[in-house]
Order: sequence, then structure tokens, then C-alpha cells
Amino acid sequence: MFELTANDFVLTLAGIVLFLGVISFIIGLFILAFKITTGDFSKISSQSAKLMSKGLTDDVSDLMGNASSLLESLTQMSKTRAGVGMFLIIVSFVLFVVAYYLVSRII
Repeated sequence: MFELTANDFVLTLAGIVLFLGVISFIIGLFILAFKITTGDFSKISSQSAKLMSKGLTDDVSDLMGNASSLLESLTQMSKTRAGVGMFLIIVSFVLFVVAYYLVSRII
């Protein structure tokens, strides 16, 4: 066994918290950067637009209502993903502050 002092333990804890902060920051940036570039969103949006145009030409109001509801839920989904990305970035900054506080208490 090796001997672990209180300072070593706090420094190890600060390193783990810093690592978790970096991981959270990278995942948050990744979510924000690629929030709408997935193929599923573009495919569903294009199909919904075709559905709405068909509803206009065939005078089917129920079809247009469902297509507009689908587009609204896609918009809400992209907003939710952006919120998750911002939440992860804020959490990472909190973890950075905690790691800094732990290291500053040692010195």
C-alpha cells in the first residue's frame, strides 16, 4: 500500500473533477455544434414540406395540420438539444471552479 496524505487526496479529487469538467465541456460543445446537422432532421423536414404542399393542392386540411404539428415538434426538439448543450457547458464551468477551489486550498 502507498501512503496518501490529505493534500494528495484533495489534489487527486481536483484532478478527477477537472477531468469530468473537460469531458462535460467537450460533450456540450459537440451537442451545440452538431445539433441540427443530423440526416434524420433534414429528412423529416423535407418530407413534411412535401406533405404540406400536397395538402395545399389536394385541399386536405387535416394533413396540413399534422404536418405543421410535426414541424413544430422538430423545432422544439432542436431547442431542447441546444438547452442540453448549454446546460453541460454551464456544469463544466462549475466543475472548473470547484477544481480550482480545491487546488487553491492546498497551496
